[in-house]
Amino acid sequence: MELESKRLKMHEITDSDIELIHKLNSYPEVDEYNTVGIPTNREVTENVVHSMIEEQKAECRKSYNWKIIRKDSDEFIGMAGITLSANRFKLGEIYYDLLPLHWGKGYATEIVKTLIKIGFDEFHLHKVEAGVATENIRSIRVLEKSGMTREGLRRKILPIRGEWKDNYHYAIVEDDPREY
Repeated sequence: MELESKRLKMHEITDSDIELIHKLNSYPEVDEYNTVGIPTNREVTENVVHSMIEEQKAECRKSYNWKIIRKDSDEFIGMAGITLSANRFKLGEIYYDLLPLHWGKGYATEIVKTLIKIGFDEFHLHKVEAGVATENIRSIRVLEKSGMTREGLRRKILPIRGEWKDNYHYAIVEDDPREY
């Protein structure tokens, strides 16, 4: 499944993306609020990517992961994804990571709006959700600019570098106003 927005293309992850994803996940700035941590070596990234690729073959798929490419330069700038709940709940949880060079240019908001759109239009979800560390001001702004509402606080849920951090829960439901 391929996605597109005004300035970006999103292609499903392949084996040829391992090095790009490894580089992305090796930036300390990208890892700052990430629960996975910086990969200790390329093999760790390979295992993660291979599990994403295996999921693409699943009969009843629950997750989608995309590399993000700028249309004007075909440059890799990050990755994003959505994990779907059991069908009866009609929920999807989104994530995104961008190379620091591409922060502050509106790409994250564009990605989140694209993920919200596909959540409602393609996956027929009732609700699209995202979690964000309470200290991650940049991502909080992105989620709010994308039309998501802060629904609550989950205390000490994120294991980040050996410390438990609080998480805000954001969501948008299918009948909330939204702009694409």
